[in-house]
Amino acid sequence: MQGRPLAILLMLAVACAALAMGLRQSFGLYLAPMTTALGWSTSGFALAIAIQVLVNGFSQPIVGQLADRYGGRVVVIGGALLYAAGIAGMALSPGLGTFTFFAGLVLGVAVSAAGMPIIVASLTRQLPDSMRGRAAALGTAGSSMGQFLVVPLSGAALSGFGWQMALLAMAVAALLMVPLALPLAGRPAPKPASEAPEESAREALSRALGSRLFWCLFFGFFVCGLHVSFLAVHMPGFVASCHLPLQVGAWSISLIGLFNIVGSLGAGELTQRWRRRELLVAIYGLRALVMAVFFLGMEKTTGSVLVFSAFMGVLWLSTVPPTVALCARLFGTRWLATIFGLVFLGHQIGGFIGAWLPGLIFDRTGTYDAMWYISIAAGIFAALIHLPVREPAPAVKPATA
Repeated sequence: MQGRPLAILLMLAVACAALAMGLRQSFGLYLAPMTTALGWSTSGFALAIAIQVLVNGFSQPIVGQLADRYGGRVVVIGGALLYAAGIAGMALSPGLGTFTFFAGLVLGVAVSAAGMPIIVASLTRQLPDSMRGRAAALGTAGSSMGQFLVVPLSGAALSGFGWQMALLAMAVAALLMVPLALPLAGRPAPKPASEAPEESAREALSRALGSRLFWCLFFGFFVCGLHVSFLAVHMPGFVASCHLPLQVGAWSISLIGLFNIVGSLGAGELTQRWRRRELLVAIYGLRALVMAVFFLGMEKTTGSVLVFSAFMGVLWLSTVPPTVALCARLFGTRWLATIFGLVFLGHQIGGFIGAWLPGLIFDRTGTYDAMWYISIAAGIFAALIHLPVREPAPAVKPATA
């Protein structure tokens, strides 16, 4: 695939990833207006979103295997339909239990099916090894662009039309992912009979789960999720605890999303030029260093918060391109969505802890200090755990006579 078809594929896939992430990151905007209007507890709303994160993580390998069997196109389109149904269900829920079903369970599966991992894995399968890092970077950057663009639009709709109509508008917008997903890969082509029988899903999973390299990637991504959820959910609260203006917290999250575009694209290019192991060691090590310098060595001012956010934005999801490329190199592309889905499960388990644990720490101690120390130590751990990873050389096709 070359030239214009490739450019169209990448453009539509990036737009699909952007819309999916933008819709997902908008849900937090509805906490205050919905709990106020309906008399629900804040913890009840938050629990529904936390369930969504866990369902997303545990369903990701399952929908990944469906994508490997039937193609990313079918799975992403199904996820888009679930997205629309789940968001509409949120808008029309008569009680918190129904809301939890749609926001937690239905949207948890929808986020897995129409999310960045499936889109990136589908792109990776359609492209040669030399372009896989860039494709993963574009998918990740597209997700951040959605966070940067779609969330403000959702907020404007919320202010202009109220929470219920804004949610119904989001449900309609989710259906735009259906045409955007059409160029993604369909059912994988069967292996020619003259070649050795292809590996089954069970065999691929057994091979991956029995490899210590898989677990290095899994626990590294666990730390990534821990960092991402801690900052995304609690950075505004940390800013408020430092007696800074509330809007500084919003600027912080926005800057992280903006600079993540730069970081993801840069990581994609470096994935093609560096060993992926060294790149992941550097990213996690730099995260630990940036957090340590900000928390331990800088006065907490508006300027220092924004500088920290810009640096963390560059490192935010820059782990994705080298991790996807390593999964493809270590375990092949036939069952890539399934195996990367298992690695992504580690990310979401870390994300659940990163969202829940800082709140518990703050309730018990009145500060986030312990969570900053945990995050710094986790970054060092993630850097060290990638050191044993040894990347095999790419296969060389024999020359034809």
